[in-house]
Amino acid sequence: MIHMITGGARSGKSRYAQEQALSRSNQPVYVATAQVWDDDFAARIQRHQAERGSAWINYEETLYVSHLPLDGHTVVIDCITLWLTNFFVHHQYDIDLSLAAITAEIHALQQKAGTFIIVTNEIGMGVHAETAAGRKFTDLQGWVNQYLARVADTVVLMVSGIPMVIKQP
Repeated sequence: MIHMITGGARSGKSRYAQEQALSRSNQPVYVATAQVWDDDFAARIQRHQAERGSAWINYEETLYVSHLPLDGHTVVIDCITLWLTNFFVHHQYDIDLSLAAITAEIHALQQKAGTFIIVTNEIGMGVHAETAAGRKFTDLQGWVNQYLARVADTVVLMVSGIPMVIKQP
């Protein structure tokens, strides 16, 4: 089962995803997809780790999340945007290769037994990116979100900390 949680920056997506996981499992899995890009980002990661506490099984994986031992678990994947960034850089900003890689990963997760709560960002709702790479990434993120929303069992849009269910079984 796949649950998609989307929204803007600081909309409460990660907190809500974690609450949902803890309501389903005494020992959920947290998959962090971020790379440490700078000191500020390292501090964000440390804050998130401290907030989760000891109930969680934690993995860090920047590309091949489907290779982790996730079968039978309740899993939070946080987040698609950073995961997609890793593929985008890995494939030298090639949209087609990046899209194929991440959709293959999502498809592989669908084949596993478990509950997958996947966090993503709605980055196309703001101003247009100034660079060509930024515009390509915004398009790519939009296409991945559309794909994920199609295959997800539920989709929740977070607005100011309030979950708004936009797709349910």
